[in-house]
Amino acid sequence: MLFAKLRTQTGYALARRLFNQRWAVENPRIWQWMQERFARMSSYDDVEARAFYGHILLHRGQGLAAKNEGLRLLRLAGEAGDAKSAYQVGVHALKGSLNEPADAVEAVYWMELAGRAGHPLALRRLLELYEQGAPQLPASAEDAQRIKEQLAVVQGFI
Repeated sequence: MLFAKLRTQTGYALARRLFNQRWAVENPRIWQWMQERFARMSSYDDVEARAFYGHILLHRGQGLAAKNEGLRLLRLAGEAGDAKSAYQVGVHALKGSLNEPADAVEAVYWMELAGRAGHPLALRRLLELYEQGAPQLPASAEDAQRIKEQLAVVQGFI
């Protein structure tokens, strides 16, 4: 078991290095091998790998199944504390998709999660949502003030 995880970590590290090489990404066989390494490392409950591979699948994945898998991985990474992943899930929930309508309440949940982890864009989006309101979400001056204070702390004004 230990050897398998070590082998997976080594392959993942190599695939991440190759990801920055255009020739490797454009080669279908190498790209397939790299995706297998990303998926395998994601299955080991590695938050960074889930976030990375989730972003790839959501933004570059081919087909609805790949995008849904990307969202699943981003949700897992976001719940584990990755701010970027939680923000991306919130943005996705706010805009909706073909098979899911926009949901401001779910978007607020994910943006709050990202904001607690210190993501400034998530806090700005939350501030807009709380000031202006959205479908299913009434405007809230109290929450807007709370987010303003949190944003000031994150940006270093306090």
